[in-house]
Amino acid sequence: MNANPYLPDMATIVEVIQETHNIKTFRIVINNEQRMKDFTFRPGQVGQLSVFGVGESTFVINSSPTRKDYLQFSVMRVGELTSRLHQLQPGDQIGVRAPLGNSFPIEDLKGKNIVFVGGGIGMAPLRTLFTYMLDNRKDYGDITLLYGARSPADLTYKAELPEWTSRKDVNTVLTIDNPSDGWEQKVGLIPNVLLEINPSPKNTVAITCGPPIMIKFTLQALKKLGFEDENILTTLEKRMKCGVGICGRCNIGTKYVCMDGPVFTYAQLKELPSEL
Repeated sequence: MNANPYLPDMATIVEVIQETHNIKTFRIVINNEQRMKDFTFRPGQVGQLSVFGVGESTFVINSSPTRKDYLQFSVMRVGELTSRLHQLQPGDQIGVRAPLGNSFPIEDLKGKNIVFVGGGIGMAPLRTLFTYMLDNRKDYGDITLLYGARSPADLTYKAELPEWTSRKDVNTVLTIDNPSDGWEQKVGLIPNVLLEINPSPKNTVAITCGPPIMIKFTLQALKKLGFEDENILTTLEKRMKCGVGICGRCNIGTKYVCMDGPVFTYAQLKELPSEL
């Protein structure tokens, strides 16, 4: 990160991918070649993207630290800033302040079986860790990915799904909420499909991210399957502004999402005030 934590690095958009009707993925390169070469981060950390004259907002870095040609961010269009981001094209300039926040405990997860449960844009925070584990496959046990969306059109990272589903060393399960012509994978809500898959909690960590309602029922499903609170990880995004623990906009009780998060165990979440 820049020596001044409030000063963004200038970066260039090198590729824009239309994931869904309202989600785009941006691949960017920091203009200073040495800073780009030296840039390091851990899976789960986030960055602030700036549209000059409009503002900045927080997005997870969903590329993997093992793949250093670019930094990748996926953006859902929901307001003024994200709408302006969606107007940007390859070659346009953007500001980036990163890395920020904590990360997934990649060392503690070594030797564990991993169950990823993602819904919609919630696949973005999971993608960085999932890709990292694929690139360090021998360090981890069985890996299961359950990813779902409302419809096939709402699935992100479609270009990567064939690789994920064809790998023999990963159990990838895709699902959509309702039947769709030509769809040959699972049909059903993510928590129900999770119960159907029935992963064992023994030596296993579950990592989930998605819409709040999905998270609510996925946590219930994981508890029904026997997962301990300490072995369930998720990520929060809550009104992050400064990203360095100064402004206080993202606090939940005594915790600051930008500093203590965005990665939390379910045990940690249960200790926080009910203001999420």
